[in-house]
Amino acid sequence: MLGSRIAQLIFVSNFAAFAILAIGALTLSELRAQLVGAKIESLRTQGELIADALADTATVGEPAPILLEPRALALLQRLRLAESVRLRLFAPDQRVIVDSALIGERVNQRDLPVLSARKPWIHIPPISAWRVRSLDAEVAEAMLGLPSSGLRAGPDGTRVVSVSLPIQRVQAVLAVLTVESDDVEVLLAEERRARLPFILVAGVLIWLSSSLLAVLIARPLRRLAGAADRLRATGGVRLSTPEIARRNDEIGHLAQALERLTNALAERIDANARFAADVAHELKNPLTSIRSAIETTRAVAEPEAREKLLAIIAADVGRLDRLISDISRASRLEAETAKGSAEWIDLSRLLGELAQTYEATRNGGVRVEFAGEADAPVWVAGQEGPLGQVFRNLIDNARSFSPPDGLVRLRLQREGTGAAQIVRAEVEDGGPGIRAENLETIFERFYTERPRGAAFGGNSGLGLPIARQIVLAHKGRIWAENRLGGGARFVVELPLAPWARGETWREG
Repeated sequence: MLGSRIAQLIFVSNFAAFAILAIGALTLSELRAQLVGAKIESLRTQGELIADALADTATVGEPAPILLEPRALALLQRLRLAESVRLRLFAPDQRVIVDSALIGERVNQRDLPVLSARKPWIHIPPISAWRVRSLDAEVAEAMLGLPSSGLRAGPDGTRVVSVSLPIQRVQAVLAVLTVESDDVEVLLAEERRARLPFILVAGVLIWLSSSLLAVLIARPLRRLAGAADRLRATGGVRLSTPEIARRNDEIGHLAQALERLTNALAERIDANARFAADVAHELKNPLTSIRSAIETTRAVAEPEAREKLLAIIAADVGRLDRLISDISRASRLEAETAKGSAEWIDLSRLLGELAQTYEATRNGGVRVEFAGEADAPVWVAGQEGPLGQVFRNLIDNARSFSPPDGLVRLRLQREGTGAAQIVRAEVEDGGPGIRAENLETIFERFYTERPRGAAFGGNSGLGLPIARQIVLAHKGRIWAENRLGGGARFVVELPLAPWARGETWREG
């Protein structure tokens, strides 16, 4: 499972977030600042109560008050303090008058630090809300009548928070009371231990969710890749993964898209195979005729008969040349349609220019007329070269069936409303029309049905099949029908550009 890059990405991304959470929970910088602040406030409250009691009971005299040290000692001895709290009373010369660690009955036990050749370095993580300062500086500030607090490292490297308060009488500072505690690290350790179960549960849940995602995402993708590799190795063309394609998510959609892609490729291969067979059959007919004519020519002595046979050979060679040219053109158009990129085409302009070109080169004969406004744009998405070939094929076909003084009319209009709007282009002729049973057959490759009197072999039967192939590639459709007044009509329908039908167009 972890051999997949996607699975690795899932685990790494999930556990990266988890690591940030765990580190943040264990670092507890914000919590440490809050604990230190709360501890200092607690010590300040205790210290103010004790300092007020000392000022009331252990100081006498006005206007030159003094501190009665025995009374102060007696008062402090009666206090019941927590084991982590230490009281010290300093004289104005910073002499220690009372130290609760010395007058109490309890004995504090601590492990001795590990002996080292160098003096151990005590690191105190910085907390921007509080200053790291020495006890002497703190007491000196309190001697000026200002309450003071701070952080420092104890003798054993533990964190110590303290509050120093002046004991005053008639504005005179008689002593400084320092209240300190060294249980901040204990509180932090307890907080970390309290969070460990939640971190472990979160880690287990992330492992389970990552495993589930790896099974649901990475494994199916690897199976799809394996199926594609087996298809390539075995020479197959159709990819089938029904158990993955049944999924109603992006991976299922990907499997369905790959199946559609390979099915379309298989259909293209089959179509090319049928096209090759049709080409071989069509080329075989004129070659057979040529061979028969050549063999007959050798046995015929009359000049007139030989001339007729040579004319047959020349006609068949011309037919072969047309077939090969049309086959080459069909293959080239198919490649252009498959590889080319779509662009926005003004179909009104395209049909107008085609009509003008045919009229400019007509030199008598069938006229071509565009019944529309060339300056009124009608936008479709496609490739101008192949689409132009479609309408040239239709116009040439219509001209070949029209009488010498006939008219081929091009029409263009929009149909439908909203998102269903389409462009409908029509090519109409005044010829004999198409037999009902041949309205679909005429779009088959190499099928020809020419007007009476037309030379045999003058058409390859690829014009209309090429037109249908190009129109289908442009997501449109094409068909033939007979006009009520006589003649045939070829209809091409293409989707109208989204922004041309009033919708918001977003590229891509």
